[in-house]
Amino acid sequence: MSVEAPDGAASASLGPRAGRRRVPWAVEWLVVAVVAVVVAILVRTFVAEMFYIPSGSMEPTLQVGDRIIVDKLSYDFQSVHRGDIVVFRRPPLEPQHFTDLVKRVIGLPGETISSRNGSVYIDGKKLAEPWLPPGTYTGPLPGDPHPQFNLPGPVVIPKGYYYVMGDNRQDSEDSRYFGPIPRSLIVGKMVAIVWPISHDTGIFVALGIIIVVLVALTVAVGALRRRRAPPRVPGGTGRSP
Repeated sequence: MSVEAPDGAASASLGPRAGRRRVPWAVEWLVVAVVAVVVAILVRTFVAEMFYIPSGSMEPTLQVGDRIIVDKLSYDFQSVHRGDIVVFRRPPLEPQHFTDLVKRVIGLPGETISSRNGSVYIDGKKLAEPWLPPGTYTGPLPGDPHPQFNLPGPVVIPKGYYYVMGDNRQDSEDSRYFGPIPRSLIVGKMVAIVWPISHDTGIFVALGIIIVVLVALTVAVGALRRRRAPPRVPGGTGRSP
């Protein structure tokens, strides 16, 4: 035996949401696009950013046209280390029009840096630079009148400042020209070359970024679908045995 519920009871059990209009698909995808843009802006501002290499000052490590990923959170959890490749905002004495520059950290706060016979010395000891090609000469070549390639010294690096140089020592305006840079100018640490992908593990970094974006889109689409789904009616169909 079964008892049919009154017509009003079934409709009342559906609640006020039963008659809610479905969200148009165009609005759904607009929301998804907005979420993706917001995620991209947040990642670019606080986590990582891609930079283009416009000059040869870091050759042969970085070539003109390379695109690199810079981790903006690295130095929030660790110190700046010698040998790190960093992107920093243009120092006041740098005449180039580039907003950001990329160089390698050579001298750390409190150290005394100098050069002799084409080599770099830190606190009087010759610095091993495995990142440079053999035979690299730090300083102007004999007869070269360009003072920006000369390391005046010895230079004592102030607290909170770093001495940076390009790997292309004969074609890089760096701390030899504009002096040590403060920590506040450093944007972040280079973690990979993403283009051309043959240079480094850039393909994996690029895939990671794509995965982050896809996850954000999936979360947004899932949230929208949950909003569109009709509510479950307690007690099933409204009939009881």
